[in-house]
Amino acid sequence: MSYLLAHLSDAHIGPLPRPRPRDLLGKRITGFLNWRRRGRLHDMAVLADLVADLKARAPDHVAMTGDILNLGLPDEFPFARAWLHTLGPTEGVSFVPGNHDAYVRSSLPHLAATFAPWVVEAGTADGMPFAFPYLRRRGPLALIGLSSAIPTAPLLASGALGAAQRDGLARLLDEAGAQGLARVVMIHHPPHVTGAKRGRGLRDAAAFEAVIARHGAELVIHGHNHRTSVAPLPGPRGPVPVVGVPSCSAVPGSHGHLAAYHLYRFAERAGGGYDITAERRGLAPGRDGIGDLGPLAL
Repeated sequence: MSYLLAHLSDAHIGPLPRPRPRDLLGKRITGFLNWRRRGRLHDMAVLADLVADLKARAPDHVAMTGDILNLGLPDEFPFARAWLHTLGPTEGVSFVPGNHDAYVRSSLPHLAATFAPWVVEAGTADGMPFAFPYLRRRGPLALIGLSSAIPTAPLLASGALGAAQRDGLARLLDEAGAQGLARVVMIHHPPHVTGAKRGRGLRDAAAFEAVIARHGAELVIHGHNHRTSVAPLPGPRGPVPVVGVPSCSAVPGSHGHLAAYHLYRFAERAGGGYDITAERRGLAPGRDGIGDLGPLAL
């Protein structure tokens, strides 16, 4: 019996709602000008085709690792919520935010109101907060969501977890490991020290690496770089694969790989642990539509 997890990221849905002049103060003005110049490189028809292809694969769960939005405008959040609903029922989709979802401080109050159904478990006790890290158990998986999304100065796209999230991550990794679950850590920014250019990476990546080295995980997935990447981190029982996925709406001319998503199949071993196989699906140069891009070596 196996379990299939789909992973996509960085939808950057458009068109961008018309901003009011007061919305374009500070960092948003540079972001708006960049969107005017490069927004065409994220194609909503391609995104719709990719989501249709993903759903045709009938994954058991979908992980979305952020950057649904572009400038964190108030009018973008309803579109983000509606788009997340297209991926499947809320119990079948888990979300963590990216830097574009938390673009400026005024974006932050909208996060909980918009994304709580994909973070907070339905039917849990009243008052359960919209907080990170969270753990959602699905089949043999323990999906652990982290938020690296913080507002930053213009021209920066870095992220951070902070000590409280890292301590919570360590606790959840130990709890899920003791239950024999396959621990999948979801984060937007590449969480390894060499994962991104200066000004774009996770500020406390070294501390994250130390948590994984001590407590372990079966898989870490992220977005942000708009590229497929695999960078194993040391774990207590061997390397832990850290896998980045391209933007799910990118077309030729974008700074990363073409639109794609990843599929991970988890098969429990008779003696304990899990075998994980991965494949890529998306656009390919010279080919129309979404198709097979081959296996992904972990």
